[in-house]
Amino acid sequence: MHIQNDIEGMTLALEWAARAMTSTAPNPRVGCVLVREGAVIGAGHTQPPGQAHAEIAALRDAAARGHAVRGATAYVTLEPCNHFGRTPPCSDALVAAGLGRVVAAIEDPNPLVAGQGMAKLAAHGIDTRVGVLAEQAYELNIGFFSRMRRGLPWVRMKTAASLDGGTALHNGMSQWITGAEARADGHAWRARAGVILTGIGTVKADDPQMTVRGVASVRPPQRVIVDSRLDIALDARILAGPPCWIVAARADPARADALRSAGHEVLLLPNADGKVDLPALMRELGRREINEVHVEAGSKLNGSLIREGCVDELLVYLAPCLLGTAQGMFALGPYDALEQRQQLVFHQVQQIGADLRILARLTAQ
Repeated sequence: MHIQNDIEGMTLALEWAARAMTSTAPNPRVGCVLVREGAVIGAGHTQPPGQAHAEIAALRDAAARGHAVRGATAYVTLEPCNHFGRTPPCSDALVAAGLGRVVAAIEDPNPLVAGQGMAKLAAHGIDTRVGVLAEQAYELNIGFFSRMRRGLPWVRMKTAASLDGGTALHNGMSQWITGAEARADGHAWRARAGVILTGIGTVKADDPQMTVRGVASVRPPQRVIVDSRLDIALDARILAGPPCWIVAARADPARADALRSAGHEVLLLPNADGKVDLPALMRELGRREINEVHVEAGSKLNGSLIREGCVDELLVYLAPCLLGTAQGMFALGPYDALEQRQQLVFHQVQQIGADLRILARLTAQ
């Protein structure tokens, strides 16, 4: 492959970054491509935490191929780090390698970096450029940017419905409204998240596993259950496998001890109304280095999360069918004036199999 310009170089680096979609959390997904005279001489992406960052992976790849990197150009989808974390600074490695030019898609939002990585490169005589395909790089790591800038994960709420907004028949039947392609796509969105969050209502009604199926995931998402009164049954399928985090509002020592004995964590986060303090939960998830939260819950918890300002984006699959009188997506309202409505912005609309996938963002974000 011959790279003719910075756009082509960064496009390839973004493709490499996407390969790390499910494996780098809490670190960002980063790709790096090394180019000399238009030829790709090395490439790599961020490895799981504690292992090589993208720049180091690309340098090692070039060495393994027998290529000298001195004077080459590096295309990297996020500014090289400039601090000691789980690994040494990548900016130091690029300086030591003698690169001639480094092009970064976007500045690192981490205050420990925030421009300092590129500044170090420039101070050592390396030509630098920032801002090539920045929007695409931001979208790839939208949760990391959210956590660094707000201390909060990016919260994406998934739901599947008929064209008239029904998520289940009046009697609760819901399998399957959307097709196999949409369901597989939904698992890909699960896989990229750090947390899959649901509520006790969904656990009781559907007894789901809330696991990722059909998608390779190095680090399966942590499952979180909002259960104000600790009503969950110990034999619920979601409690099988890796431990869950159960978030409650009322202390029930006996039930909490039973859950903890089974390996699960119980968090008490009550609000003034005796329910789970949802904004406090999101802050706690941010403190636990969760970048993206994937919500799959019922209409009540969905409505509560939206009302309390905890949702950034809706991931809605609409099937080409009508369910008539049915259960809805969000328990909101009733509103007395249109001004009270929750305004959204369509971010992306795409057909997946026979269904429509809509990404819609809350306008406050």
